[in-house]
Amino acid sequence: MDSGLNALNSDVIPSGYVIDASVGIKLFVIEEGSDQALDLFNRLTSEPPVIFYVPDYFYAECANVLWKYVQYYGYDAESARQDLEDLRGLALLSIPTADLIAPAFELALAYDLTIYDACYLALARLVSLPLATADVKMTEKAAESEVKIQLIAQ
Repeated sequence: MDSGLNALNSDVIPSGYVIDASVGIKLFVIEEGSDQALDLFNRLTSEPPVIFYVPDYFYAECANVLWKYVQYYGYDAESARQDLEDLRGLALLSIPTADLIAPAFELALAYDLTIYDACYLALARLVSLPLATADVKMTEKAAESEVKIQLIAQ
């Protein structure tokens, strides 16, 4: 397992990443690790561009976090609506959950993960790319998997 700072500042840049919602949301809600997330997402426009993969429910997860910020933390609803539009505009390659569910189920059983977290892991394994996440608990549980996990500061 790599620390987020070292992995993202490495001279060896993977051709892509699987990005989970805990990293994606950091583009819009300023919190610890937002700078690292922005650096990572800036690679979408690098030459050659880096490809980011997400399961199709990534967008719903991000929308749910924004909803919570509006409902409970006073985040402006209009800003959240714009954030959702900006999120949709990112060049992310969305993979259907139906294609991930069988291997995700096995990974969830093997590593005591939720199916949601296991789908990210299954996608990373499927495309043979690292998973970028800010989820420490998932990172710890899946540390023994063959998937390279790059932890972004929480």
